[in-house]
This record gives sequence, C-alpha cells and structure tokens, in this order.
Amino acid sequence: MQAIPLNKDDVFYQMALSRVESIGSRSARKLLDFFGSAEEIFKMPTRDLMQVSGMSIVRAKSITSFTEFDRVEEEWKFIEKKGIDVLSIQDEKYPNRLKHCSDAPLVLFYKGQADLCAPRMISVVGTRKVSAYGREKVRELIEGLKAEGLLVVSGLAYGVDIEAHRACLDLDIPTVGVMGHGLDRIYPRDHFKTVEEMVHYGGVLTEFWTKTKPDRENFPMRNRIVAGMCDATVVIESGVTGGSMITANLALGYHRDVFALPGRVGESQAAGCHSLIKTNRAALFESAADIKTVMGWKDVAEKPVQKKLFVDLNPEEEAVLSYIREKGAVQIDDLCLDTSMPVSKAMVCLLNLELQGMVRSLPGKKYETC
Repeated sequence: MQAIPLNKDDVFYQMALSRVESIGSRSARKLLDFFGSAEEIFKMPTRDLMQVSGMSIVRAKSITSFTEFDRVEEEWKFIEKKGIDVLSIQDEKYPNRLKHCSDAPLVLFYKGQADLCAPRMISVVGTRKVSAYGREKVRELIEGLKAEGLLVVSGLAYGVDIEAHRACLDLDIPTVGVMGHGLDRIYPRDHFKTVEEMVHYGGVLTEFWTKTKPDRENFPMRNRIVAGMCDATVVIESGVTGGSMITANLALGYHRDVFALPGRVGESQAAGCHSLIKTNRAALFESAADIKTVMGWKDVAEKPVQKKLFVDLNPEEEAVLSYIREKGAVQIDDLCLDTSMPVSKAMVCLLNLELQGMVRSLPGKKYETC
C-alpha cells in the first residue's frame, strides 16, 4: 500500500476514493457513513472494510492496494491553481437535490458563482439542430420563468443547450453548464466566450478529472447530473432518441417533473417531445405559465395566503407538522417510516395542513413548512 499523504483535507481522500477501481458512488457513500471520513477508510485493513454492507474482498483490497495518490495530488494542484471548488457530497454547497440520487458523484468540480442549491432549478435540453421556432421558445420560456432564485442548467452542447445558456446571460439569470469532460478544456470550443461569461455569473460543473476527453460515453453520465440537480427537466425539440431523451428518462427515474414542448405533427424535431407526452412521461407545456402552475411557483409580486392566527390541529397533524419543521423538506415515504403513520393517514394530514397554509408540496412527493 502506498503511503497516505499527511495533513490533507478529507476532500483530498474523497477524491482518491472516487478513483478506486470497483468502488462506485453508492459503495463510497456507504463507506463514508460507516467510517466517518475518507482518510479513515484508507487507513483500514481489509477485514475492517468488509464490515460494510455489500463490501466484497475484491472491493476492500482495491482500497488497501490503491496507488494513485500522486495522480490525486496532481489534480489537487490544478484545482488550487485555477480556483476550482471541489464539492464533496458531504459539503453544504453540493447540489442538495442531487444528494438524494443514489448514483450521485462523490465529488464534483465547480468553477462559478451560482448557488447550486437555488430555490428554483430547471434543466433545459433538446436537439442540437434547433429550429428558429425552438430558439424562440427557449427564450420565451426562460424569460417567463425569470424570478428571484431561478437557476437554469444545461449541457453546453450545440442547439437548445447553448441557446438556453445564452438567453440566461442576456436576461441576467444564473446558468450552469454541466460538462462531459474535465475543466482543463472547453467543448465545443466554439462556446469558449459563453463559458467565460458563465463562470462570472453562473458556472460550469463536472465530475470528470483533467485529461478526460469529451468521449461519447461520458455524456449520459453528464446527463444524470443535469437531471438530478434540478426540480424539473424541460425538453424543447428532440428526436425519439438522443441525449435529451436520456436526460428526460433519468429525471423521471429521480421522481422529477418533466415537461415537453409540442411541435408540428410529422416533424422529426418534435417526435421525441410528442412521444414523451403521449406516454405520460412528460407534461405538455405551451408557456412558462404552464410550468409555474404545475411546479407551484408563484411570482414574487403575488401576495402570500394569509395564515390563520390560531389553527386547531389534531394530534396526528401536530406530529406531522413537528416532523417537517425538524427535518426540513421531507418525502412522504420517509415521514411515514419515521413516524409509523399509515400513508393514507399521512396524506390526509398533509392535505389539511396544506389547506391551512402550514405546509406546501414540492416536486418529488416532498413537503416543507410555509
């Protein structure tokens, strides 16, 4: 076993853990939960590592025999020199929605100013061969959703992606591009100036290390971050196959909302959107107002509902409200598990609390206090 570097931040060791062969993000998170820190993981003998659920002797030995600390050191120096943030999954700045995805990367590399845990986050994706109609609808959508706390995410590709990023920059809306390669390069190169602007007002994000080429197989991995870090994915023009359809299906798998823009019947650029709508995988939208309605996003100018000064709650409603106040945004499954309350009872309590302005529903079957 190679000597473990001393006096390093634990993020350094989380970076190392992310490079261990046969240790994926799920296994890495189990190890972190069990041992508390990545540095401790690398100090453990094989027999101790095998105490963790699902840890085979092959996986355990891949940790104890890890020899790439020099490569981690090289990456560490690059990110320090370039002012890049390394976001560990334990970091409060790590995209909070993405943390709930079981395959979320252990570490992310980020260059930018935008809040990756913004109150409202959407991804806008679609074809690389966007039409004039598609470009118009991208701008209309983003302008219509413009509000305090909005962050728009896309993949920096040609077509819909770059149109979304540029519309955000024109409208002073933070936007983040998720890359399928390391931060030592920009791909496509034509988007260099746009990326420069985004770094100052939005940002660029990746799980990939330097020297990683923008190979085809990287982009589905990139797409899971685009889908997982947002409340909803919006598809504007897409064929029945391709990256935007992958992103939409990933979003559905993460219990996120998906919206699709209808187009002309028979047009290849509309076929993917029509397929999503016809199979009930996406809600049809015609304007930003449709998305705001489904997501429950109210304009800043709208007056909030006046809460009652005195509210009579039964014991079950009190228990549910107390639980949500303590935990923050919670999923109904977790609420029922922790409180031993039947789902039917919990749904009734949540509905009554929502009608009285005490809680509000969020995407993904989540609830939070008002």
